[in-house]
Amino acid sequence: MFTVTRYHDISTGHRVFGHESKCAHFHGHNYRVHFECNSAGLDALGRVIDFSAIKDRLCLWLEDHWDHRFLMWDQDTALEAMRALDDHVVSVPFNPTAENMAKYLVEVIGPLQLEGTGIELKRVRIEETAKCHAAYTL
Repeated sequence: MFTVTRYHDISTGHRVFGHESKCAHFHGHNYRVHFECNSAGLDALGRVIDFSAIKDRLCLWLEDHWDHRFLMWDQDTALEAMRALDDHVVSVPFNPTAENMAKYLVEVIGPLQLEGTGIELKRVRIEETAKCHAAYTL
């Protein structure tokens, strides 16, 4: 199995609904998202996938959907009030922890964005800070 990784930085706000401490408050992070793609073989040039294709298919998805947005779980009781204040609030089907964000990218976005390429998004690692990260592996 061959693997390539590319990361992308985004700035995104969120809150962890029901959190027992300060992450229950509205706040944001400068996230670093690492996309790890794999394939059983290489293309005619000897690559899993060109790094620019990862940018076009996965990094730009982040730019278009999550960068400079505010992620809120669709079950969060403050969602409608926040949407009334700002149209950049994104409703997601999970509590927006780094773990759940990584899982969603691997299980939902990766297959959609890489459809037909023969490439699999195998792992996503999300850094909230230089000291804290979470990852999900298929």
